[in-house]
Amino acid sequence: MKITTPTVGAPCWVELSTVDPTAAKAFYTELFGWRAEEDPNPEAGGYTVLSLGEAAVAGLTPLQQPEQPTAWSVSFATADADATAAAVVAAGGRLLLEPSEVLDLGRFAIAADPGGAAFSIWQARSFNGAAVMNEAGSLGWVELTTREVHKSKEFYPRVFGWSVTVGEMYTQWGIAGHDFGGMADMADQFPDGTPPYWMPYFAVVDVDRTAERAAALGASVLLPPTDVPDGPRLAVLRDQQGAVFGVHVVGA
Repeated sequence: MKITTPTVGAPCWVELSTVDPTAAKAFYTELFGWRAEEDPNPEAGGYTVLSLGEAAVAGLTPLQQPEQPTAWSVSFATADADATAAAVVAAGGRLLLEPSEVLDLGRFAIAADPGGAAFSIWQARSFNGAAVMNEAGSLGWVELTTREVHKSKEFYPRVFGWSVTVGEMYTQWGIAGHDFGGMADMADQFPDGTPPYWMPYFAVVDVDRTAERAAALGASVLLPPTDVPDGPRLAVLRDQQGAVFGVHVVGA
């Protein structure tokens, strides 16, 4: 089973912070068929909602600080942002942004796990998050890439109540019987100094065609379309500004 709507403890939203919002909108709307709608409220700071038809699937925002990298981030749903923030600290993580209100939409915080991978916490009010998941053109999976595999296996279940399924090559996260993500060990596969990160995978009908189209639009193909043993066909891409994301075949 897969998460198809925002569920407490599970991913509920993904957001791209980018140095060039105009170019990013052009790239992703062309690649996934998304519609981009910028919030006209000055307090929103140029925030754009990316939708599949009428269904919101992701967000896009200009960089808020000069040193901030262009990257995708993942938000996890909570019924109480303050309690979850306290649980993050108690489990050995740290808060990068204390819980705060986002207009009338919800309550939000940014945290880092013991290995340094950043993620967000979202307590919904008028905005629940992604209106559709695990359909073509929407979020299908999230993945943590880290050197602190053992600490992560302890941290996230304590904070969010996740189940942990450990395989020979890969660890999967789940909640209430639904798998929604996994964890990859950076080990020796990444250069020293590469920071840990959460990455979204978007479901697509044809991984090969999507990777080919992304490359034609200026993206880099970091992992060519590949059949994962006992898993889906997938690819990993990097957009023109440097944000890394994956695609996998829908239904997998």
